[in-house]
Amino acid sequence: MQSDCDVFVIGAGPAGLTAAYQLGKAGRSTIIIEQDPVHVGGISRTANYKGYLFDIGGHRFFSKSKEVVDLWDEILPQDFIERPRLSRIFYDDKFYSYPLNGFEALRNLGLIESAMCMLSYGYAKLRPIHDPKTFHEWVRNQFGERLFSIFFKTYTEKVWGMSCDDISADWAAQRIKGLNLGSAVLNALSRSLRGSRKAQPGAPVIKTLIESFRYPRKGPGMLWEECARKVAAMGGQIHMGQRLQSLVRNEVTGLWTATAVNVQGQTTSWNARDVISSAPITELMSSLKPAPISLLHARSLKYRDFLTVALIARSDRSFPDNWVYIHDPAVKVGRVQNFRSWSPELVPDEGMTCLGLEYFCFEGDGLWSSPDAELIELAKREIDHIGLIRSEDVVDACVVRQAKAYPVYDDVYRQNVDTVRRDLTLHYPGLHLVGRNGMHKYNNQDHAMMTAMLTVRNILAGENLYDIWGVNEDAEYHEAGSSGEIEALKSERMVPRKRA
Repeated sequence: MQSDCDVFVIGAGPAGLTAAYQLGKAGRSTIIIEQDPVHVGGISRTANYKGYLFDIGGHRFFSKSKEVVDLWDEILPQDFIERPRLSRIFYDDKFYSYPLNGFEALRNLGLIESAMCMLSYGYAKLRPIHDPKTFHEWVRNQFGERLFSIFFKTYTEKVWGMSCDDISADWAAQRIKGLNLGSAVLNALSRSLRGSRKAQPGAPVIKTLIESFRYPRKGPGMLWEECARKVAAMGGQIHMGQRLQSLVRNEVTGLWTATAVNVQGQTTSWNARDVISSAPITELMSSLKPAPISLLHARSLKYRDFLTVALIARSDRSFPDNWVYIHDPAVKVGRVQNFRSWSPELVPDEGMTCLGLEYFCFEGDGLWSSPDAELIELAKREIDHIGLIRSEDVVDACVVRQAKAYPVYDDVYRQNVDTVRRDLTLHYPGLHLVGRNGMHKYNNQDHAMMTAMLTVRNILAGENLYDIWGVNEDAEYHEAGSSGEIEALKSERMVPRKRA
């Protein structure tokens, strides 16, 4: 049996395209299948509605890894812009700067509430919950019960559609580790008294406190569309509108046969020595033939879905935020993006604004299944409540849905992922998992890229020299630094694991 390519890649998102690009540079042939019939980039694509461009979820470009930053510049050398980072929290009809501004928070909360928050924080530090298992327990230990209720509970439960008592502490540790009330207050005082300034090289900076980031001038899809063109120029094949149907390994030849079906129902098969998958673990494991012993564990993994209602409006109400987190339980929207603040080129008409109202849901539930017209009316009512623009100024709108946007960290997810990993390691050589959904890890795109880069190095070496599951285990890596590039001064090198 002859192979059609050296490596078969499932998914043309950041991880899959990075892998194909790196393999092409190394002289290896690749075939990529992508379920979307039009767009590459996955959740990092850029939507286009009548010339208005918008990001699916918001993607800031920053990384502690010099290798990742260099790769961005290699793929898209002329089109990055530096953007200021500004986010706020909307709570109790007031806006709070994020990162926290200590004086503003005291003023908004009031003296009594601020004192109660500090007492609650002090109590949590005196009486911490040992070995916290849930998101609630972890955040309570870091901030106190009262600040948890104000600034974490409502938004987090909107995002995940479950109680904070049912969300694993792993998610908090990965996303906000390193930030506690003390560091937030010190940072706020520094910003308030001395003004915002970039950290000095070598100074530790908490990941949630970055002040600027890089961004492709026409959105993140610009990067991945260019990456796909360069992959094709190196001989890689990208087949759009193809859904993985089956994946079989020949125990004699060691080759994999992947079969995909397109929207017309036609099937195509390819043979390859290695397979890289960024597809959701549930879908990948369901495609393996014969059925793997860990299939039930894979099918127990859950995902949170997501939709954006983009409102295009005539408005003189300009505001500088990239996005606003909505902690108000009176509305369903979880976050509002301001696309002009990401890049002026996303909004083509002067005097117009385009806001993206983000709703977190489960595929098939009431929100997900609502007609677009109903979702647009909901978004207009809720933007009136928040007050960023007036609904009567909205002249056009559209809805974009994104399935499986976020892997869910429930109380049994780690056990299920570990079981799948053991099964694949023992019984499926040459099958490599990468990326957010491919590994069921809530990674940013730079981490997804790094898992692909390390996987390519393992394939080229013919052995697993690098532990891709260690990427982003240290959450301070996640958003650390004071600028988008992180200057390569604190670059986190990809070093092989030590041999026994």
